[in-house]
Amino acid sequence: MDFEPKWLAWEITRRCNLKCVHCRSSSELAVEGHPDFSFDEAKRVLDDIASYASPVVVLSGGEPLLRGDVFDIAAYGAGKGLRMCLATNGTLVTEEICGKIKAAGIKMVSLSLDGASAAIHDDFRSQPGAFAGTLNAAALFKKHDIKFLINSSFTKRNKDEIPKIYKLAKELGATAWYMFMIVPTGRGEDIMAELIPPDMYEELLEWHYEMEKGEDELLVRPTCAPSYYRVVLQKAKEEGSDYKRRNLQFSTGGSKGCLAGQLICLIDVDGNVLPCSYFPKAAGNIREQSFKDIWENAPLFKDMRDFKSYKGRCGSCEYVNVCGGCRARAYAVSGDYMAEEPFCKHTPFKMAKK
Repeated sequence: MDFEPKWLAWEITRRCNLKCVHCRSSSELAVEGHPDFSFDEAKRVLDDIASYASPVVVLSGGEPLLRGDVFDIAAYGAGKGLRMCLATNGTLVTEEICGKIKAAGIKMVSLSLDGASAAIHDDFRSQPGAFAGTLNAAALFKKHDIKFLINSSFTKRNKDEIPKIYKLAKELGATAWYMFMIVPTGRGEDIMAELIPPDMYEELLEWHYEMEKGEDELLVRPTCAPSYYRVVLQKAKEEGSDYKRRNLQFSTGGSKGCLAGQLICLIDVDGNVLPCSYFPKAAGNIREQSFKDIWENAPLFKDMRDFKSYKGRCGSCEYVNVCGGCRARAYAVSGDYMAEEPFCKHTPFKMAKK
């Protein structure tokens, strides 16, 4: 098999105690039409996955801590040999929750932090006290020796916070910091005017490159930013250095920037298997097919793995094998997931010659 699932996000509930401006699933505390599945179904899904592959499974949402059986799900998956992780906004974390995280065999927890102050973060999360909740969760995780990473999502609204949040993530004791570039899905469609424009997008990737060169404590990675891997190679060539080339190979497993449907996927609360958390088109449904069948045979996944069929600048680009462009952004903007990455400013060598 050329493409093996390495990471699988699983939306175990669409309910959430926050109402973030960029939420891909438009989660709220009460969500109609998308009920939580049963624990028995959760076990069936984990059995199905484990019979085929051993991806990292991230229990996500919504807010997964709103499910009373979240730790039963995690423990069952861990018992099947899967590396179980948890993605939470942090506001519901307590001493008791920390004990349950450890007892369930959860290996890593991710927290969301979109501002270095309450004013910025709470505005982004549409909830006063969200910032304090996240910082409290980080302190508790550190106290209980629970490894955690921090995800930060950015638009023009909070772009100036990027270096401040990076610094704060280190101070809080995170093992990794991921800089997310917003993909306009779910409620994110309502803030299209706030998305980072191409020129600024490129500047942020170049800032990350320079920052990462001097970072030897914290794992840092731009996420939903496949153009970064093109920037890495361009900069390495300019500098006559192979350090970043080796780093690129390590960080992507020899693959490319956009891993949707190639190394990662999302299972939503309704059983739909999606290429990634920000791609709303389903490849299949695990209530109707096995995970193996969907992963290996879904036409959508086959399309996304066929780099030679990408269109526009992506189809002509010399960096397509390490970048590939964001298929979710292409779909959101043009309705064609094989179209060129709309937020990339690079002109491929083939096109520049004409």
